[in-house]
Amino acid sequence: MAKVSVQSTPQTEERNAVAPVNRLIYGLNDKPPFIEAVLAAMQHVLAIFVGIITPPLLIANALKLNPTDTSYVVSMSLFISGVSTFIQARKIGPIGSGLLSIQGTSFSFLVPIISAGTAVVAAGGTPERALSLIFGLCFFGAFIEIILSRFLHLVRKIISPLVTGTIVCVIGLTLIKTGIISMGGGVAAQRNGTFGSLQNIGVATLVLLTIIVLNVSKKPMLRMASVVIGLLVGYAVASVLGMVNFSGLGNLPLIALPIPFRYGLSFDFAAFVPFILLYIITTVESIGDLTATSAVSGEPIKGATYMRRIKGGILGDGVNSLIAALFNTFPNTTFSQNNGVIQITGVGSRYIGYYIAAILAFLGLFPIVGGIFQTLPQAVLGGSTIIMFGSIVVAGINILSSVELDRRAMVIVGTSLAMGLGVTYTPEIVDALPLAIKNVLSSGISAGGLTAILLNWLLPYEQKEVLVGQDDSNADELAELEA
Repeated sequence: MAKVSVQSTPQTEERNAVAPVNRLIYGLNDKPPFIEAVLAAMQHVLAIFVGIITPPLLIANALKLNPTDTSYVVSMSLFISGVSTFIQARKIGPIGSGLLSIQGTSFSFLVPIISAGTAVVAAGGTPERALSLIFGLCFFGAFIEIILSRFLHLVRKIISPLVTGTIVCVIGLTLIKTGIISMGGGVAAQRNGTFGSLQNIGVATLVLLTIIVLNVSKKPMLRMASVVIGLLVGYAVASVLGMVNFSGLGNLPLIALPIPFRYGLSFDFAAFVPFILLYIITTVESIGDLTATSAVSGEPIKGATYMRRIKGGILGDGVNSLIAALFNTFPNTTFSQNNGVIQITGVGSRYIGYYIAAILAFLGLFPIVGGIFQTLPQAVLGGSTIIMFGSIVVAGINILSSVELDRRAMVIVGTSLAMGLGVTYTPEIVDALPLAIKNVLSSGISAGGLTAILLNWLLPYEQKEVLVGQDDSNADELAELEA
């Protein structure tokens, strides 16, 4: 029998570079029937809803925003998440991945945003002026991600998995302090003497246990809705205990119209430094999220099509964060939890993104939605956020698990974590430094992140011991790394 030789081409290699997908019912370009599409979209919304509204709620609480402004910022977070999701799924020119990439408010920026805003308030500025600075920093920072989207190969060389994993761990660990304060009743409780009361701790623990129990359930829907259900249980109990104040809801407008630059824009370079670092880190994280989305959707995970989608997705992240700052909310990023929803439902169609976008934008137009969540007691919110922030730490550990932790890596990780956490828990350590340096290093993320980047750049790679007679085919590669 004659043998037939088939020549490999870039196109066939790209088609072969697809991760296996189990039970994918609808592929990327399939159009599910209306009812099925709505049901799939609602599962995505349940998985991300709390993640979208939690950062603005925490920021509003830290800045002591009034109920009207708090509700407006939360509404805009939902609305812009809808707009951003549509851009990613639809792909407008080069902007967007064209995948079922869901966008939402990023947790990564929480610490520097709160630090910049509270510094303005502490200096005698109004909360509105603090928002002006925050949105200015987010607006100009978005251009970093937009530019980086054109040079992704360079970014991945500068920010290695060792650096990324370390910084993600620092982000989660520094946020845990915020979660614990919320569990005790928040800043207001610290001032009125009720912080850590049995009532606050009890309600927070109830929410936390509800989420944990539902997360180990064998039913996918319960797992996806665990945070929402936990919040509802805590909200109900807190209402019975008289911890919920509904008085501000009657003063909210019926509809929240998106108003560009409602709070204006301002800028401060020293406060901007942590944002530079975080937009770079967000770029690297989004590469991973978009790759996972491509894989679970049965699409290529290498090759020209893949790279085009990744570049478009990162560009979409940057443009969407720019739009978010324009319309008075915080940086957007690609959410990773939706990849789990795609796997569970077997629906990878990008058209589901249109439905998700419509639902989020619709909810964002009505301030009552944000108003209701704004009445959440801090203890209820803390019970849910503490597990979210812990999950960020685990995500960082998961990244580090892919790295060989030799002596060099252990020095980098250990020193960076120590610097980041040290500044977070003892911020007065930088008080005597020049103002410009103090503003840069006062953020645990900046201190830990810059330490990781500098050490990874400056420390030489370890020389691997080679036994006599052992294959030394990797010698050239090792020499290149050391150089």
